[in-house]
Amino acid sequence: MYHKRIYLDNAATSYPKPPAVLAAMVEYAGTCGASAGRGAYAEAQESARVIRDCRQKLARLFHGADPDHFIFTLNCTDALNLAIHGFLRPGDHAICTAMDHNSILRPLNDLQSQSHVSVTRVPAHGQTGLVDPSQIAAAIKPNTRMICIGHASNVTGTVQAIRQIGAIAKGHGIALLVDAAQTAGHVPIDVAADGIDFLACPGHKGLLGPLGTGFLYIRPGLERELATIRQGGTGSASERDVQPNFMPDKFEAGSHNAIGIAGLSAGLDYILERGVMALAEHQRAISGTFIEGVENVQGLKILGPQGVAHRVAVFSVRIEGVEPLELAQRLEHDFGILTRPGLHCAPGAHETIGSSITGVQDASSGTTRLSFGAFNTLHESQFAADALSSIALELAFSAR
Repeated sequence: MYHKRIYLDNAATSYPKPPAVLAAMVEYAGTCGASAGRGAYAEAQESARVIRDCRQKLARLFHGADPDHFIFTLNCTDALNLAIHGFLRPGDHAICTAMDHNSILRPLNDLQSQSHVSVTRVPAHGQTGLVDPSQIAAAIKPNTRMICIGHASNVTGTVQAIRQIGAIAKGHGIALLVDAAQTAGHVPIDVAADGIDFLACPGHKGLLGPLGTGFLYIRPGLERELATIRQGGTGSASERDVQPNFMPDKFEAGSHNAIGIAGLSAGLDYILERGVMALAEHQRAISGTFIEGVENVQGLKILGPQGVAHRVAVFSVRIEGVEPLELAQRLEHDFGILTRPGLHCAPGAHETIGSSITGVQDASSGTTRLSFGAFNTLHESQFAADALSSIALELAFSAR
């Protein structure tokens, strides 16, 4: 067993976190511990300040029009469910893509199975995973109400042309929902310039916060068209037994995960201080080192974009003669590299790139995924490439 551990599963959740993230959570637990809006005492007021400050940082990072339109959720999946179930009405049509995560596909399929909405799933290029925006435009119908799209694939790292798709949506008066699970904190996102009406993000991936955090940005005005999917106490308008209709309370029933938000706020400090452009350049360098290290290796294949353009540092690989699970186990045992094998909750993406059999998941299905984060180094990227090359060359030699 290789003793040094190299974490390359940042597409699932980022690790490690900036030290300030844990420090902020410990400080909150030790000196505050209160629930915002549930008291007039100083600690409750401090909890409200922590939450308010985090909203302001999110608005700064994503160029949101109003901090109160960043709604805290359990995670990105929770945010996507709020947007999809809360916005679509019976008789509506929605558009998604073959590359989307189950967090988009399953809510849409649920609504479709109840005959509430119709859904068009736009295909993607079989090698790159890129979706042609003109095909999204061609899929629009008179009753299309929402376009749902993953900004980047959690399988191939493919980054879609969000700004172009946003312009198409705006031109037709259709809401654009973007799943930024793999891009928030990694690449610049401007909700206004990109034409994004709803932005769903996890707090625990590229934003470097803890698990159990996330948000949905709602473009001002659309909160009136978005129904709540849960109701309860808000600490406001307590004299009424119906949900408040003002932001952000309309969509934040129950006590906040304030300790998690404190950690997320510290993660945002790190990103804002370092700069998202610098983090994007780091991803680009990591990707370039990895691609150069594995190209032209016999039996080793990267699925998805072959260069650094149109991608984040998420890679799906296959080695001829090795099942994805076996490859992940060898990488951990022999090299201490932690990866994720399988279908990655994105069956359509794997069908698109030819790495799965429809409706089947076994040890031979899918790929082995390596996903790099803010704290991975160029040396680790090269080490991972060398490890994969070593396994592939060993198998090629033994097959002779």
